[in-house]
Amino acid sequence: MAYDIIGAGMNVHNELGYGISEGVYEEALGIELNELGYEFAHQCDLPVYYKGQLMEKRFRMDMVVEDDIIIELKAVDAILSDHRAQLFNYLRLTKKPVGLLINFGKSFYAEKYLYNPKTNEISFLSTKRSILDKFDYL
Repeated sequence: MAYDIIGAGMNVHNELGYGISEGVYEEALGIELNELGYEFAHQCDLPVYYKGQLMEKRFRMDMVVEDDIIIELKAVDAILSDHRAQLFNYLRLTKKPVGLLINFGKSFYAEKYLYNPKTNEISFLSTKRSILDKFDYL
């Protein structure tokens, strides 16, 4: 599934090119995912709690696919550690198993991360096809 999502992102970048707003890329990626038959949601609210109390402020995740994969989209020159931290926070708060950080910059770029709820650790996973094929659920 992650490989399909990354491929869909590449299709979007090939079609639209560089320099468009993140929201346009997000909508186009949704069209691609719909054509692939995946269920997804845009701009998903993520409640935030402090000392057990629900706060008014919430995070907003760009996309969640098949209720398993969080996608954080960017349209920037370079991915920064803050962008990764944003995705990592979403993974830890939701306990979702997979996160993709996709950048529609000058060159298309994607990173894949796995979340382990037992250890609360996040690990980078190569986005090369041979690695992804080993993980059918991803």
